[in-house]
Amino acid sequence: MKIFLYYIGKAKDAHANAMAADYIKRSGHYAATLMAEVKPERMDPWERHPTAKKIMLDPAGKPLDSGQFAGLIEKAEMQGHDLVFAIGGHAGLPDAWRRRADLLVSLSAMTMPHELARAVLAEQIYRAFTILRGHPYPR
Repeated sequence: MKIFLYYIGKAKDAHANAMAADYIKRSGHYAATLMAEVKPERMDPWERHPTAKKIMLDPAGKPLDSGQFAGLIEKAEMQGHDLVFAIGGHAGLPDAWRRRADLLVSLSAMTMPHELARAVLAEQIYRAFTILRGHPYPR
């Protein structure tokens, strides 16, 4: 299983960037994990990752607690699916991506900068792996 975290828009906040990068690096101990900026007009997640499950972050998406989120990771591991996560920029996600997503997930009912959302998502990916492996981190 591989995990891809794609985000739209330049990452400007050095602190949020460092936090997200640290959690992505930690997650790499459990599965190949990549985080990258993308431009929707140049990248189609369905074309690049045809068999992966596409999970898009959207304020109207399903709220999940950390245990439920870990369940998504566990299911993908068991089925051998790659996971593609996408975070929109200041204008959100392209409508075509939202309509085709396998799952829309909301990190919070509150609005937050997309850079912070990226750090939160990266942390939740790492947390999911530690929950699944019985690591003491999530305690």
